[in-house]
Amino acid sequence: MRKVRSAVIGLGFIGIAHIEAIRRLGYVDVVALCTTSRSREKAEKLFVDSYYSDYKEMLNREELDFVHICTPNASHYPIASYALEKGVNVILEKPMTLTVEEGEKLAGTAEERGLVAAVNFHNRFYPATHHLREKIRKDDLGRIISVSGCYVQDWLLYRTDYSWRLLSDISGATRAVADIGSHWVDLAEYTTGLKVSEVMADFQTVYEKRKKPLGESQSFSRKKSETYEEISINTEDIASILFRFDNGATGCCFISQMFAGKKNRIQLMVGGTESSAEWNMENQEELILGFRDRGNEVLTKDARLMAGETEALIGYPAGHPEGFPDAFKQCFNQVYQRFLDPDSPVCYADFTDGLRGMRICEAIHNSAVEHRFVKVEDL
Repeated sequence: MRKVRSAVIGLGFIGIAHIEAIRRLGYVDVVALCTTSRSREKAEKLFVDSYYSDYKEMLNREELDFVHICTPNASHYPIASYALEKGVNVILEKPMTLTVEEGEKLAGTAEERGLVAAVNFHNRFYPATHHLREKIRKDDLGRIISVSGCYVQDWLLYRTDYSWRLLSDISGATRAVADIGSHWVDLAEYTTGLKVSEVMADFQTVYEKRKKPLGESQSFSRKKSETYEEISINTEDIASILFRFDNGATGCCFISQMFAGKKNRIQLMVGGTESSAEWNMENQEELILGFRDRGNEVLTKDARLMAGETEALIGYPAGHPEGFPDAFKQCFNQVYQRFLDPDSPVCYADFTDGLRGMRICEAIHNSAVEHRFVKVEDL
């Protein structure tokens, strides 16, 4: 059996994470990469044979089964659209697109052409979050009455911190919500099986002007520039969001990219009429189960103790930690298996899910602007 042929577009932190996860699958080859700067140098460093600076040239010349798109948000639509028209299956980083309209077009094209199209909401693929989903599906928590939590980071704490994500023309109408909040919302809906029906949001932009370093800048880099130019910021640093769910449950989430000391904390707390559950990215192998009339429990990743459906997402025995790179690997594995076998299980976020995420982000943004509850348009 021949190996699946894939290419990666965009070689920042996430693009390299994609390449590493793809290679761990064993049955997929990264045959080409595309990046706008130093493509040959990066290809040689990553041991990829073919390299390009123009994605159209790559898609025209290479025989590809898949393309992974890890570029700034504004380029997602044109690249994915071109790939789909070429008959190439797509894995996109979140958020899916810059606008809902672009998301609608991509989802329609993928469906019309019968292609596999996914958005990398990898937090679905931690064993603990998947096990939580199975417990809720079996009504172990009772009726879900609350969903709450946070997603906080500190990489944009200082005025001199800079990324293309700060700019709305590249990132979209929302920044913190689309960049990290979209992960939380997808995880909340995925684990609970509920749908967000209405949102109320409050945004804060701490620095209306930031100092952009002159020269190339990498997210999460330790390197600091000595020269800057001042730029205006029109995207949010912080968001506080209230949610109403379709079963009557209520929820809230605090999102910040300026919370000192928290590098990548995702917390999800689900309250039911019988018990509760809590998952925290910083202890991603643990699921805390809460009870009123007996002691709480901490379930640590163990295939023997988790739902049978979760076992497929566990690569190592209990006591051998699995984390961020493993969630990527498990997500990609399921997407590729769907390509090889159309009847294989699907837990990954497809373009319909990605489009729903865009609709929720749009409703959150509109709520922050209009200072009222906004309904999420049904798909």
